Formats: sequence, C-alpha cells, structure tokens
Amino acid sequence: MTFVVTDVCIMCKLTDCVEVCPVDCFYEGENTLVIHPDECIDCGVCEPECPIEAIIPDTEPEADKWLEMNRKYSEMWPVITEQKDPMPESDAFKDVKNKFETHFSENPGEGD
Repeated sequence: MTFVVTDVCIMCKLTDCVEVCPVDCFYEGENTLVIHPDECIDCGVCEPECPIEAIIPDTEPEADKWLEMNRKYSEMWPVITEQKDPMPESDAFKDVKNKFETHFSENPGEGD
C-alpha cells in the first residue's frame, strides 16, 4: 500500500503533510504536491495531517487514477522536505471539484 495525493490539493498546496513525512517522498509542482509511490513507506502519518483530506491510501477505489499521476510527476518535480505557506488562493479553492481538469499545472515547484 502507498498513499496518493488527489486533485483536492490543486491550488491549495498545504504542506502540513510534508513536515511529518519521515522519508521525504513528497514532490512539489507549481500548484500541487504528489507522493512518490515507490518511496512512500506506508506509515500513514501524512493522511491525518492534511486539513483538506487530499491524501488517500491506494486501497481506496478512486486512488487508481491518482496513483499514476503521482508516480509521473514525482519523477519530474523537485522534492519538498519542509513546510511552506499555502497558496494565497487556497481558501477559495479548497471546496472546488474536479480541479485536475481545470487548474492542474505540469510545471515544477520551487523545491527545497
């Protein structure tokens, strides 16, 4: 089992999860985070830390579509190991649905 970040994170990019990850398996895009599924040790400490519930275990039915997205972008984007301020628009976007189709950016984030 591994954990994956869903499109709920897009345009919010809250990094509470990054701060608790013991293996630094989070990677930063311009407007979202992803988890490298081969680096995640399945400890689960990140999931309850996400205030908007953007992290789910890959055992959830909806995780299949996010697993490959997390894998792909974790191999392209820089690692993030420290908590950062959320995106300024995070409050406005936290309840928006289907953000992958409308707001996802393939651009890398700043990294550490």
